[in-house]
Amino acid sequence: MPFRVPRPRSLAGQLFAMQAVLIAVVVAGYSLFTYVGDRQQAEAAAGRQARSVALTIADSPSVTEAIGTPDPTARLQPYAVRVMRDARVDFVTIMNPDGIRWTHPDPLQIGHSFQGHIERAQHGETFTETYTGTLGPSVRAVTPVLDGERVVGLVSAGIRVEEISKQVQEQVAALLLVAGGALLLGAVGTYVINARLRRHTHGMNADELSRMHDYHQAALHAVREGLLMLDGRYRVALINDGGRELLGLDGDVVGTPVASLGLPAPLTGALLASEPRMDEVHLAADRVLVVNTSPVSGGERRGTVVTLRDVTELRSLMGELDSERGFTQALRSQAHEAANRLHTVVSLIELGRAQEAVEFATAELELAQALTDQVVAAVGEPVLAALLLGKTAQANERGVELVVSRENRLDDGLLPPSLPARDLVTILGNLIDNAVDAAQRGTPSRVTVAAYTAHADTVGAAPELVLRVSDTGEGVDPAHADRVFERGFSTKPAGPGGRGLGLALARQAVRRHGGTLTVTRAEGGGARFEARLPLAASGGEAPPAAAGRAVTGGGA
Repeated sequence: MPFRVPRPRSLAGQLFAMQAVLIAVVVAGYSLFTYVGDRQQAEAAAGRQARSVALTIADSPSVTEAIGTPDPTARLQPYAVRVMRDARVDFVTIMNPDGIRWTHPDPLQIGHSFQGHIERAQHGETFTETYTGTLGPSVRAVTPVLDGERVVGLVSAGIRVEEISKQVQEQVAALLLVAGGALLLGAVGTYVINARLRRHTHGMNADELSRMHDYHQAALHAVREGLLMLDGRYRVALINDGGRELLGLDGDVVGTPVASLGLPAPLTGALLASEPRMDEVHLAADRVLVVNTSPVSGGERRGTVVTLRDVTELRSLMGELDSERGFTQALRSQAHEAANRLHTVVSLIELGRAQEAVEFATAELELAQALTDQVVAAVGEPVLAALLLGKTAQANERGVELVVSRENRLDDGLLPPSLPARDLVTILGNLIDNAVDAAQRGTPSRVTVAAYTAHADTVGAAPELVLRVSDTGEGVDPAHADRVFERGFSTKPAGPGGRGLGLALARQAVRRHGGTLTVTRAEGGGARFEARLPLAASGGEAPPAAAGRAVTGGGA
């Protein structure tokens, strides 16, 4: 089974292993280069030193004088020993022209022949060489001792190669010591960085971070809800596909400040808020969004995580449900009133007033039937007719008279498929609810509703569906004409469900179909809201506005 070197699994271990290998390669290469280079330099320096010492001895008058005595060794041996010590050379050998030693570090070698080359010196030349003699390999210099033109002796000074190697080894050892210190410092630094990295990555290594990134990317694109992450400076750090769709953003918006995304002011304010937001309803483009924000903190504010949920359909269904509930309450109230009327009829019969009982019951039935017939006759569209009947009963229960204008003329089948009944309920239902709330504070308390088709002013343009709701309330301040359609804006007391959403939803639905919603002052005071929705050509040619009979909601 082949041997495998275990690999460090942590990122810090891998960094340290790479650092150790890099330092080892650098130190080995530099040590080899240093050893070879320093050895050459040391040998050259030793040669120069030996040459200088040999020349100095050869030029000394005392040496020339001692050579002329009967026993040169007696005077030259102590001199040579002293020079070796002072000049820091390993040997100084003074010899006669034939190479017989007069001095030597080992006195037993005196009188023996010099081991090395002396021919060039015998001819008056100074040279250096590396030679293995009695003291081992050495770098030596050999120079003649001249008396005039005559060679009377030879001088050799040298340094052993062993000493040179020892100096080089000391330098390499110092280099290795420095490398070891660098490696130790690197290990400590790697440990510190690894500890800090693990704190920031919550103890996860590189493989775990890689897997988390893969899961993160998969989850980011799989989640249908919108996810938006902002950095500490409120710039987009991350956004998923759902977030782009819900906010209506195109292109690369990462790094863009939230204030530059072109979102509605209330939604931008919620995203820029420093405190968390929980299940806030906001409008964006053609959607109703539930927004939640949560700051990301780690000792300091690092950003904000924002989740977005699309509740457009839910809000539409809730609007329809509110209308149904109101209609149900109106029916319950009418049932109560019918019970009272029935008791009245029974009582009249018991009192023997049968004719009066018949007249009372017939009058009530005729009034209710007349109301239904008149609404259906004016508005043939069944959904709008049902809505108007329900709102009429609701308004009556709240003490408000709801009047269907004589302008109404909307036949069944006129509306194109591109304009669903649900959006009409959202638009007209919210406008009526808002008007009834306003009319309750006015005198008289009346709301007038008109729904008809009209030809556009531009030649060849499609006809328009006009929905107009007027009330006898306090009206809308012209300064608030634009803000009245913003989500959260309301001049009414805040209710348990909040205010300022109905008109915003109505305008959103109108804009979704390319229409307009405006508010002006009604005749005699109050406010008049008018929605104009273009009808597709496929919906049929719009008939001219026809006069219809007024329908009064009081007494339903």
